[in-house]
Amino acid sequence: MTRDATTPPPPRRAMRADARRNHERILAAAGAAVARHGVDASLEEIARDAGVGSATLHRHFPSRQALLEAVFKDRVETLCATARDLAAELDPEAALVAWLHAVGAHAVTNKGLGAALMPGAGESSAGGGDPDLGDSCHTLILNAGSDLLDRAHQAHAVRPEVTITRLLKLVGAIALATEHDSDGAAETDRLLTLVLDGVRQRGAV
Repeated sequence: MTRDATTPPPPRRAMRADARRNHERILAAAGAAVARHGVDASLEEIARDAGVGSATLHRHFPSRQALLEAVFKDRVETLCATARDLAAELDPEAALVAWLHAVGAHAVTNKGLGAALMPGAGESSAGGGDPDLGDSCHTLILNAGSDLLDRAHQAHAVRPEVTITRLLKLVGAIALATEHDSDGAAETDRLLTLVLDGVRQRGAV
């Protein structure tokens, strides 16, 4: 029996609790492995750290590309949620500064993840990835940062010529410069603390 075109598709079955836990464990293990080893992190190691077998890993993420995309999206969503939380908890300047430090940590732990997922890179170019992932995630980050920066501008806490694009370029450049340091995350944090003095509005605390 064929389904009429106007009939909505059947609802997607919810993931079982044990399957959801496995999915979350694999994602967490993959994120940690990418932070340590970059995008070439061993899938076998990820499965072992997650406490699952290789078959279970591939059932949730059928390719390395699918797993890397999920890690990247999860990190971006966390970064955007952090922006919302900081806006609710801190004054405009403190929220923006704290979020930029979070962006720095995000960039350092990515270990080339964003670049690897761009069209033309590896498996993505072979049709295995989402060609719009990079742009959509970048838009999410821009929007989250713009909201914080707008609040900081309204409070006269940052210089008027500061834009979110310039801030993100600044953070990205610092993270790139420290990616081979043994304490890259800490060095990124220190350098960002130094340069953010130039972002503040003159006369602001």
